[in-house]
Amino acid sequence: MDAESQLIGACQRGDADAWDQLFSTYYSVAGKFIYQLSPHLSAEDVEEICQEVFLSVVRNISTFHAKSAFQTWLYKIAVNKTRDYIEKQRALKRGGGEQPFSLDAENPETGLKIDPPARSVGPDGSLMNAERMSLIHSALERLGDPCREIIELKYFGDLSYDEIGQELQLNPKTVSSRLSKCLDKLEEIARPIFQEENFSQSSV
Repeated sequence: MDAESQLIGACQRGDADAWDQLFSTYYSVAGKFIYQLSPHLSAEDVEEICQEVFLSVVRNISTFHAKSAFQTWLYKIAVNKTRDYIEKQRALKRGGGEQPFSLDAENPETGLKIDPPARSVGPDGSLMNAERMSLIHSALERLGDPCREIIELKYFGDLSYDEIGQELQLNPKTVSSRLSKCLDKLEEIARPIFQEENFSQSSV
């Protein structure tokens, strides 16, 4: 039995130390993944979603039977919780002030940190990347599932074809083929969105 299986088994038996280790190992991992799922999430948003994700993990850990890696299972929960959260926010308001992440920020209750993905480009490049990511996310929303899910797991979660296949109960070759077709669909949707954005910028 590998270390991850032993850790999950200990959590399923209610070992408090094992739960502490699980949280410290995967909390920031989940936060980074959630942060990439939407360009409009603030630090507080990601923190709230993370808490919902791990609450779901605690409640459902007994249903995890290692058919996929724990991180893959965690990402699946994170995708669902993030979408639920975004839908609730949209129902409540439009827009709103976003607050940047702090690399040193800690949850006062858990002491855990959520580190956003590193960015090494300058301010102009960061703004351009943010704008492009926003357009890509708009295209993903129009794409819908199951394509949206497989793209998120591959490119935001950085999962292998084998890991995605285990989670979605697909052959790795099927994952590769489906991903290729989904990327083609995404390109078709994204092209007019980017063209419209470029036109609006050139008109300013």
